[in-house]
Amino acid sequence: MSSTAPQDPPPTAPTSTRRASTAQPRLPLDPLPPPHPSPSLLYHCIASLHRQDGTIFSIAAAKGLVFTGSESSRIRAWRQPDCTERGYFKATCGEVRTILAHGNTLFTSHKDCKVRVWNITAATENFQAKKITTLPKNRSIFMFPRTTSPKHRDCISCMAYNHAEGLLYTGSWDRTIRVWRVSDNRCVDSFTAHEDNINAVVVNQDDGCVFTCSSDGSVKIWRRVYGQSSHTLTMTLKFQPSPVNALALSSSTNSCFLYSGSSDGFINFWEKEKMSGRFNHGGFLQGHRFAVLCLVAIEKLVFSGSEDTTIRVWRREEGSCFHECLAVLDAHRGPVKCLAASLEIEKVVVMGFLVYSAGLDQTFKVWRIKILPEEKECPPAAMDPIDTTVMITEYETSPVLSPSWVEKKLQGDNPFN
Repeated sequence: MSSTAPQDPPPTAPTSTRRASTAQPRLPLDPLPPPHPSPSLLYHCIASLHRQDGTIFSIAAAKGLVFTGSESSRIRAWRQPDCTERGYFKATCGEVRTILAHGNTLFTSHKDCKVRVWNITAATENFQAKKITTLPKNRSIFMFPRTTSPKHRDCISCMAYNHAEGLLYTGSWDRTIRVWRVSDNRCVDSFTAHEDNINAVVVNQDDGCVFTCSSDGSVKIWRRVYGQSSHTLTMTLKFQPSPVNALALSSSTNSCFLYSGSSDGFINFWEKEKMSGRFNHGGFLQGHRFAVLCLVAIEKLVFSGSEDTTIRVWRREEGSCFHECLAVLDAHRGPVKCLAASLEIEKVVVMGFLVYSAGLDQTFKVWRIKILPEEKECPPAAMDPIDTTVMITEYETSPVLSPSWVEKKLQGDNPFN
């Protein structure tokens, strides 16, 4: 099912946080004042790191470590939560576009349009990474007959992993999705999913559904054919003509929400019906001035990174579609390209998160965020001293952009390539 919307307002028009819980087409909105910092959120940037690695394209967190991949072809490992560098390993196949971590396994995609699979050992201070295989494998010139390689024909822009089935999904700018069975390193399915670059892919670990988004402005939902490896399209979600850059899924026993970030600065969301399994458009989140480039959903929170250099923290109200923007994190000097988040503290009074961000300013930042319950807000004295002294920055309407990004933008180049 798809629906069309009237022409969106220019990306510079909305400078406010707007919540919508209606499925009606979006109309141009009058700008609202910036959101006031919520008393139920405290945050602190605990680390701001810079290495001569160029642009950081991807971040992944797993088993007490955080990994970053950049255009230098280095994969760096950092210890949580203090982000002490544990070391790095370097691939000889070019820049690291995407990183995916699961247990002791790390998947990385590279400029040669292939995926490397690594085994990570970090039990001791001696961090080690050993390459297991390459997807697809490099074929020997002596193999006969030679078959067509299932390698992507363009940049691998995104990856997702089905934990139960052991399937790795790779999405590419060649408009295709490829499915790899990790147990024997075979490509078990390949299909053209969109009419333009694929920018994100997400797997629902509860039912195996696969979500993809593209520069063609659509989000699509796929299911595996029962008893087979092939996939079939079950639903197309399209609410705006703007390219869709990012996806995030928030799934629990009581609800399932899908979020998509677009180049018009809006975040659309859909709610899954419990009976039919259909995804109905629930509204959109307005606040970013320029394109939304990355999204992360964890618990009832959604973190969004944007071309406007900011990160917004959204909270969904329990049992409804209402979303509130709790804070705007403004510390990068260039578009925020990638995000990752992990739960640090889970108590009755407070929940704590670690959020990792990287932008085209070539910096890697770590944020400690504490969320108070919606029903009752504890006084600042209940928080750690380091957090109570932090002032939450108001949203600035004139972001400071990195010179290299501005130069590429003015020359008409795509600064995200």
